[in-house]
Amino acid sequence: MKTSTKRLCRAGVIAALYTTLTYAFAPVAFGSLQIRPAEALCILPLFFPEAIPALYVGCLLANLTSPFLLYDLLLGGGATLLGALGTYLVGKYVQNSKLKVFLGGLSPIFFNTLIIPFIIVVLCGGVAAGETVFSAYCLTALSIFLSESLCVFGLGIPLYKFFEKRQKL
Repeated sequence: MKTSTKRLCRAGVIAALYTTLTYAFAPVAFGSLQIRPAEALCILPLFFPEAIPALYVGCLLANLTSPFLLYDLLLGGGATLLGALGTYLVGKYVQNSKLKVFLGGLSPIFFNTLIIPFIIVVLCGGVAAGETVFSAYCLTALSIFLSESLCVFGLGIPLYKFFEKRQKL
């Protein structure tokens, strides 16, 4: 991939948008119920390879205010990076538009649903009284899955359609 000024600027804008949107929703962007509209941007690797490092950097910057700081920087950023890579690969190999956006959206949902509950429950001890680690993990995973799906698909599909139309022009 050839680096150009346009791609570098686009990556900077994506990283800044991710960070800013997460900060704007900070009261609900961290914890067992995460509402992160910035996750809609995770659909962008379907169009722009530079979105992969941009989302990673944006997530790292956003997670500087996380109550799970160290773990969220290492593992939370890693979940975003893996999700972005998966979305990019779907975009590269899947031709059908509807299937592409569905499978591309599943990648960040999958990695966040798997990794974020591990941070909250296992590493940071987010287990309520009378709960087992397994049940707390499953409940947190369900919550992350639902909120991530809402943001990635609910906001990401209109974003995908916008860029798809622009690409056709």
